[in-house]
Amino acid sequence: MQYRPLSNTGLLVSELCLGAMTFGGKDGIWGMIGNLDQKEADELVHASIDSGINFFDTANVYAFGESEKLLGKALGSKRKDVIIATKARGRMGPGPNETGLSRVHIMQSVEESLKRLGTDYIDLFQIHGFDVLADFEDTLRTLDDLVRSGKVRYIGASNLAGWHLMKCLGISKQYNLESFKSIQSYYSLAGRELEREIVPVLKDQNVGLLVWSPLAGGFLSGKFTRSNQDDAGRRSKFDFPPVNKEKAYGIIDVLIKIGKAHNVSAARIALAWVLAQPTVTSVIIGAKRRDQLDDNLKATEVKLTDEDLKELDSVSALSPEYPGWMFAVQGADRLPGQTRTLPVPKK
Repeated sequence: MQYRPLSNTGLLVSELCLGAMTFGGKDGIWGMIGNLDQKEADELVHASIDSGINFFDTANVYAFGESEKLLGKALGSKRKDVIIATKARGRMGPGPNETGLSRVHIMQSVEESLKRLGTDYIDLFQIHGFDVLADFEDTLRTLDDLVRSGKVRYIGASNLAGWHLMKCLGISKQYNLESFKSIQSYYSLAGRELEREIVPVLKDQNVGLLVWSPLAGGFLSGKFTRSNQDDAGRRSKFDFPPVNKEKAYGIIDVLIKIGKAHNVSAARIALAWVLAQPTVTSVIIGAKRRDQLDDNLKATEVKLTDEDLKELDSVSALSPEYPGWMFAVQGADRLPGQTRTLPVPKK
C-alpha cells in the first residue's frame, strides 16, 4: 500500500480507501447497495487495516446513520491510527430543515455523526453535494467554525461542478476561511466527464481527488458483457451511476483482454487505471464480501504498461466538446514541438 498527500495538508492517506456504503442497509436503496451487519463490517475493516489502508469513508445518509455506527464500532481502538471521512447534506428526517447545507443542518449533522462514530473529531468532513438554497459563504463559515472548534480537522466537498469548487475556493481565500482540501467525485473508465472542468481546477488549485465508484457501480467488474448479464448483482436492482452501456461494453472487452495478459481480474485493471491518473489522491472501494475486497486490494500491485494505458485511454476517451476543442486548436502553436493548425499571416 502506498500513501499519498491530501492536498497541502501534510496528511498522508492510503491510495485505497474503504467505503462503508455497504454497511447497515435494511431496505430501499441502502438495502440494495449493501446490508452488512456488524460482524461482516468488522471483517472488512480489520482486513483493510491489515492491508495498510488507513482511510475510511462514510456519510450520515448511508443507511440513515447505521453505516457510521458500524464503522465506528469496527474501528474501535484503531480509531487513532486511521483517517475517517464522513459527509452531510442528504435528508436525515422528515423536518424541513433536516436536509441541506444550512448552518443548522450542518452543525446538527456533525454532532450526530460524532456520536454514531464514537469519536471526538472527524478528520475530513465533506459537504455531500450542492444545495441550491444555501449560500456558499454561509456554508463555508459554518465549516470554518467547526474546524476552529476542533470537531473537524479538514473540510472537503463532493459532487460539485467545477465552477462550484472554484467559487468556494475563492470565498475561502477572500475571507480567510478554511478551504476544501479535496473533492469526492465519480470517476471511472466508463465516466470520465470530470476531466472536462473539475480535473483542471484540481491541478491548478492543488485540491485532492477522492474517487467514488471507480468500477461504475460494478459495471466494470467483468461480470457484465454484451452476452452475459449479472442478474443477481446490484446493478440489476439499482442501475447507478448512469453509464453509456454500449460504449462501456467496448471498454469491458479491453479490460478483460488486458486482465488476461496480466493474469488478473478486469476489476483490478479498471482500478489500476484510476490509480494511475495523476490527479487521484485515493480511490474508494466498496465490498460486500471478503473475496471482493481482497481482489480490489490487489489492484495496487498491477503495473499497467504504457501500451495498456494508451489502449484504455483510447477506448474510453471523451468525445470533444466546446470550448475544449477550441482550446486545442488555438493552443496548437503554444507548446514546444506542436504543429501550427491555423494559417500564418504573411509579413
